[in-house]
This record gives sequence, structure tokens and C-alpha cells, in this order.
Amino acid sequence: MTVFGEYDRLFQRLTRAFDLDGLGGAGGPICYGYTLTVGPDGRPVVREYGNVRPDTLPGTQGRQPPVDTIVDEKNGGVKLVAEMPGVEKGDIKIVAEDGHVEIKAERGDKKYRALVPIDGSVDRDSARASYKNGILEISFEAAPSSPTGKTVEVA
Repeated sequence: MTVFGEYDRLFQRLTRAFDLDGLGGAGGPICYGYTLTVGPDGRPVVREYGNVRPDTLPGTQGRQPPVDTIVDEKNGGVKLVAEMPGVEKGDIKIVAEDGHVEIKAERGDKKYRALVPIDGSVDRDSARASYKNGILEISFEAAPSSPTGKTVEVA
């Protein structure tokens, strides 16, 4: 047996072990993507391409939407802007925790999930969100400032 024959057998075993043949019959490079443009009516238009959908890959929980983080230097607030076309307002779940915001949405074959880091100096209770034409905006106000030191009285 040649060295190449051994590599071929190893590759076939790995293909079976990772079920690479079961990925939609891709049979070659695995690729997926989408383009996002604005249509003549001002609404987002999403076109998908590739030979494998992301939800067919093992361990995927949805695609990560593009998210912009905008920090207002003047008042310390933060705004997150996420592109999530194809879902409705009621499909979106937002959880603000210490240090990050989790965004999830699912409608039919559209699944989105993102963990967005945020600065600890924002007030999570001030969060406001709006969704229009596939664009999600989440705003946070700056956390109220408190003195960092402690006054100690002399007895």
C-alpha cells in the first residue's frame, strides 16, 4: 500500500466520522454567504449564495448579523444597530447582561444570534429597542456615576 492510499483511507474515515457527505450533498468546498442591498422601495433585499445553508452545519445556532456599536462620547450612551432582515418584531429576544448583549431571532428558516460586548458603564435598565425594515436598534444610557471612594469617619 502506498502512502497516498493510507491518506485516502484516513480521509474517507474522517469524512464518515464528521458526516461531511451529509451536508446537503456539497461534495466539494463548503461555502455560504449572503449579500444585503437596498431595493428601489427602500427595503433591504437579501440574496443568499453557496452550496450549504448555515443551519445544516452541525452546532450552528443561526448566522451572526452584522452589528455596529456606536458610542456617544458626549453623554456616554451606547447604541447597537443590527441588520436582521426576514424576521418580525415579536421574533426578537434581547438579553442585556454584565458585559454583553445577546440578540436572538428566529422565523422560519431565518435564524440570527449575536453576543455583542458592551462597556460596563451603561445602564442596562435604560435599554430601549426598535425594529423597522430589518434594522434593530438598541439604545443604552450611561450608568449614573457614583463616587468611587468611601468616606471614613474618624472616631
